[in-house]
Amino acid sequence: MFIIKRTITMTLGIFGRKVGMTHVFDESGTSIPVTIVKAPDCRISQIKSLEKDGYNSIQLAYDEASPKQVTKAVRGHLSKSGDKIFRSFGEVRVGKIEEYKLGDLITVDDFSVGQKIKVTGTSIGKGFSGNQKRHNFSRGPMTHGSKNHRLPGSIGAGSTPGRVYPGKKMAGQLGNTKNTISTSEVIYIDNNDKILVLRGSLPGKKNNLLKILPKKF
Repeated sequence: MFIIKRTITMTLGIFGRKVGMTHVFDESGTSIPVTIVKAPDCRISQIKSLEKDGYNSIQLAYDEASPKQVTKAVRGHLSKSGDKIFRSFGEVRVGKIEEYKLGDLITVDDFSVGQKIKVTGTSIGKGFSGNQKRHNFSRGPMTHGSKNHRLPGSIGAGSTPGRVYPGKKMAGQLGNTKNTISTSEVIYIDNNDKILVLRGSLPGKKNNLLKILPKKF
């Protein structure tokens, strides 16, 4: 049983990987669907400024690795921010860069229970799908001699304009797109195992990379 306490923090953001889903109960006994995310420490590896790079941004290094698993260029880049080696990098846009320092660690301790967050990830790819499944279209009649059950139907507008407009909703690849869930929040934090328990379902399958940012971003 987890009790949600709402607080406000100045968390930068963190990268983590989806472990799976389960459910927990709040103090009233209501079941809450949650997603478990493994979020090891991230390190600030570069600070980009408006004067030098054209925009203010913080580069975060994540996915700790051994020196043999990265190139010499990556090792040289990371040597400016600390002694740990990371294999992956991501950016978080910020308004002011003065409050951040090169080499600082971002951990799950920077979040708080009840904090509103938004999570970005790649959804599960489901291959080629028809109109009904891909766009939630209605099917045609199933009786009275109808042969139009799951057909797309007419896609044009006659001789005028005499073509199909770009962006027409038709059959095609479903999923495997970048999605952002902006209604999640932190339900529980495990500081020892670097675990975040977040409300609701999040994009992707097991081990999918997720970018977790506080709602203020």
